[in-house]
Parts: sequence; C-alpha cells; structure tokens
Amino acid sequence: MAEVRRVGIGGTGSFLPDTRLTNEDLSRIVDTSDEWIVERTGIRERRKAAPETAASDLGLEAAKRALDAANFDPEDLDLILVATLSPDHIFPSTACLIQNKLGAKKAGALDISAACSGFIYALSTGWQFVATGQYDNVLVIGSEVLTKFTDYQDRTTCILFGDGAGAVLLQANAERGEILSCNLRGDGSGGDVMTVPAGGSRNPASIETVTQRMHYMTMRGKEVYKFAVSKMAELVRASMKKHDIGLANLGVVVPHQVNRRIIESAVKRLHIPLEKVYINIDRYGNTSAASIPIALDEAVRDNYLHPGQHAILVAFGAGLTWGSVTLRW
Repeated sequence: MAEVRRVGIGGTGSFLPDTRLTNEDLSRIVDTSDEWIVERTGIRERRKAAPETAASDLGLEAAKRALDAANFDPEDLDLILVATLSPDHIFPSTACLIQNKLGAKKAGALDISAACSGFIYALSTGWQFVATGQYDNVLVIGSEVLTKFTDYQDRTTCILFGDGAGAVLLQANAERGEILSCNLRGDGSGGDVMTVPAGGSRNPASIETVTQRMHYMTMRGKEVYKFAVSKMAELVRASMKKHDIGLANLGVVVPHQVNRRIIESAVKRLHIPLEKVYINIDRYGNTSAASIPIALDEAVRDNYLHPGQHAILVAFGAGLTWGSVTLRW
C-alpha cells in the first residue's frame, strides 16, 4: 500500500466584484427594508457581478491570487477543481475555461456540483489526489454568480445571495494548513428543499419554464434553517472530538455563510465563543460554494490562525449535502 502523504495549503486567494447591492437598493425593488433583512439574516450588502461576467471570470481572478500567494507557476498545476452551481455553461466545464485562461497546459479540469457544500467536496477530492501521490499540486476553486439565478420578485430569497470566488492551492508537504480529515454526507430525499426547477434534462428550457420563472432558485426557508443549524453543530462537534480539539487549540471555525442567525444558533449549541467563528455574511451575503474559500482567505490574511491551531471548515446545502474539512495550521 502506497504511503499517504501530508497535504497542506500553499496559498489562498479570493475575488469579489466591485458592485455592491445594499439592503437599501433591494428595498427599492421589493417590499423589504434594511432593518428587516439584517434582523433575519445579518446581511447588509452583497456583491453583484456585471452582466457580462461569468463564474469562470471570478474564479480565474481568485485562482491567480492563490497562486501568487504560493509563488506558484500555473504551468505546473496537475489538476483544477471548480465547485459551482452557477457554471458558465452546462458544458464545457468552468474548470476547463479557467484552465485555458490560466495557461495550465498540463492540468486536468473538473467541475464539482454539491451546491453550498461544493467547496468542501472539491477540497476533499483534491486532498485525495495529492495524499495518494497521484498529483502534487491541485488548485481548488469555489466560484458563483448567484445573482443571475436570483428571483428579484421573491423578497424571501433575493435578499440572500451574492457573487464571488475563492481558491486554495493544495500541495504535498506544504508548511501550513495540513488537512487532517474530511466528512462528507448527503440526503437526496431533501432534493426539493433548495433547487432551480428548470434548465436541466428534467425540465428543459421552454417558453413555459421561462414564463413560470422556473430558472430561478427556490427554497423552503424554515426547513433550511433547521437543517443547517443541526448539521453545523453536528459536524463541528464530530471534528473537535475526533482530533481532540479544545478551545485552546481551536483557531477558527469557517462555516458556509448561509445566515447569521443560523450560525449563531449552531454556535450556541456548541458552547464555543462566537469570536472563534469567522463571519463575513454581512458584507457578501450567501455566495454558496465560494463562501468558505473567501472566508478562509480573509481569516488567513487577518491572522486568525497560528501554528498548531486547528481550523474547521463546515458547509451544508442543496442536495441535501453537508460536510466538513479539518485543518492544522
């Protein structure tokens, strides 16, 4: 049996569009207010990509920043994994588009679809390739342009979503960010809790699907709330127990930025200080698969992590899917 190699993070990066969509902006579109949105979600603004901007454009910029942080040449990449639920096209993959724009001539390229859990699924996949010795350098990206699939006639969902991208470079024997374990789960019986009803082979695009606004995201908020709170608490608790992580060596929990109330409720169950949890949903909203790599990049730059400390990345989303990755810095 081949030796399992140590895998760490060589560099992180993130990229957000310049345009800010504030709560005040939304109050001029739908019946809502800044106070109503902040109270229920913790969101004050989110970023919105330009009409001509796609997931590959945001992902490319995040990737460049991660590679620059690692002082790494894209021509030496072995594999590019992109987690997204808002790809440029049904095919080709967004990963292939980024591979071409980066000039990563020898890299394989693959999209991973697990909605808001997508980055965790992609990071876990990349980890296996490097740990087993198949590849040495794997770029993992989460990139979303959710505003293009957001129904701005639905005040319960249009307040939630924003655009952005984040990336990490996984490398054998990198000095920091050693991946210790992953935990991936799914429950397809909840597939209709969060979905875009049309656009796939079940309901191909037609005049009827467009007229009925079936190409926008829909969700059942109360079910999402209960699911996310329980899974976040369950995953963090399991990671802390498995790796004997106490408050002293817990650097930060980086959750999917779904809703501040959800995060706070889960943290209360866990009995850990809110200061140990990285939250940026107030500035970016829910960016699905991009939220964890964006937050991780910011946490790294803000010195939330010190040598020997642990980081627990935890996500939950449509599918239903949920998962976590535990790192030692």
